[in-house]
Amino acid sequence: MSLSLSLAHRFADFELDITLDAGPGITALFGRSGAGKTTVINAVGGILRPDTGKITIDGKVLVDTHKGIFIPPHKRRLGTVFQDARLFPHLSVAQNLVFGARYAPGGSDGPALADVVTLLGLEDLLDRAPATLSGGQKQRVALGRALLSHPRMLLMDEPLASLDGPRKQEILPFLERLRDGPLGLPILYVSHAVDEIARLADTLVLIQNGRVQAQGPLFDVMSDPAAVPLLGVREAGAVIEADVLAHGADGISTLRISAGEIELPGVQAQVGSRVRLRVLAQDVILSLNRPEGLSSVNVLPVEIEDIHPGDGPGAAIALRAGSDRLLSRVTARAVAELGLATGLKCYAILKATTVAPGSIGR
Repeated sequence: MSLSLSLAHRFADFELDITLDAGPGITALFGRSGAGKTTVINAVGGILRPDTGKITIDGKVLVDTHKGIFIPPHKRRLGTVFQDARLFPHLSVAQNLVFGARYAPGGSDGPALADVVTLLGLEDLLDRAPATLSGGQKQRVALGRALLSHPRMLLMDEPLASLDGPRKQEILPFLERLRDGPLGLPILYVSHAVDEIARLADTLVLIQNGRVQAQGPLFDVMSDPAAVPLLGVREAGAVIEADVLAHGADGISTLRISAGEIELPGVQAQVGSRVRLRVLAQDVILSLNRPEGLSSVNVLPVEIEDIHPGDGPGAAIALRAGSDRLLSRVTARAVAELGLATGLKCYAILKATTVAPGSIGR
C-alpha cells in the first residue's frame, strides 16, 4: 500500500506546495505549528479540496484536479484519529467500537472486534463510559473504532498532543504494536513532537512553511546534520537500533549496537529483543583519544562523516558508528581546536542516564 500526492493550495496568508510519497508503515509529517502538516492530512482525508493536485492510494485516484476527480471523504476508506478522541458519550466503549464496524464495506478484509480489543488492550474497558476513561484510554478506543472500519490507510492528526507525559507513554507501546503487527496498515502520522516521531516513524517528512525540506527513512533523516535546524537544536539526534543482551540487578541493561556494547538504565524490553534508541546530539561528547577513568563506560569508536556549521556558535557532526550514524553537537571553537575534519577517527562518549526511558522504544 502506498500514498502519492502532489498538492498546491493558497490561503490568505499561507501557501502550500507539497509533493511526497509514503509507503508501508508509519510516515510521519513533522514541522512546527503552521508548517502545513494538518493541511496535507485534511487534503488526503477529503476535508480540504486543494486548488491543484493529485492524490492516489495504492493506484486508486482520490483527487485529480486536472481531470475533475474528487472522491468524497466517506468513500475514501480512510480511518482518522484526531487530537481529541471524539467518542460518543452516550455509548459504552464496546458500542463505540461497534459503531466503527458499521462503516466497513461489505466483504472487506480487516480486523475483527476481538482482534482490535486484544491489540489495544481494551478487554477491561468494554463496559465503561467514555467519561470514565483517561486520555490515553480514550485515544485507544478511538484508534480501535477507526481500525474496525477496515480502512485502506490510517490518518492520525496529533493524536497524542492533548495527553500529558504519563498518558503519552501509556499509549506509545500500543502504536508500536500496531506498526509492527500483522495488519500492515499504512499510517500517515502528523506531529510536532520529535520524541513521538523517533519512536514510531518508518519514514520522516520534514515540512517548513508549506514545503518539504527533507524526506526519507527515519534513521537517515534523523542523523542528517542538515536536518538539525528543522528538528530543533535541542531535539536533534540520531535513532539507532540495539539488541538487548542482559539486565543487571542494579537496573542497568547491556545492549549491543553495531559499534559495540553500551549500558543503559530504564530498558523494559525482554532479553533478545530489539529496541530503538534516540540519542540526542547534545549528549554525545567527542574525544580524539580513547578516554580512561570516566564514569561512563559507553565509549564508541567513530569516524566523522560530515561537519555542518550552524548559524550560531555550534556545529553538527555526523558520525559513522559501525553501520549506524550518530550526531554530535559541539562548538565551532571545539571543531577548530581539536582539528575535527571529515574522515577523522575518534571516540564518541555517551552518558548512560542521558537516554531517557521514553526514548527507548520497540
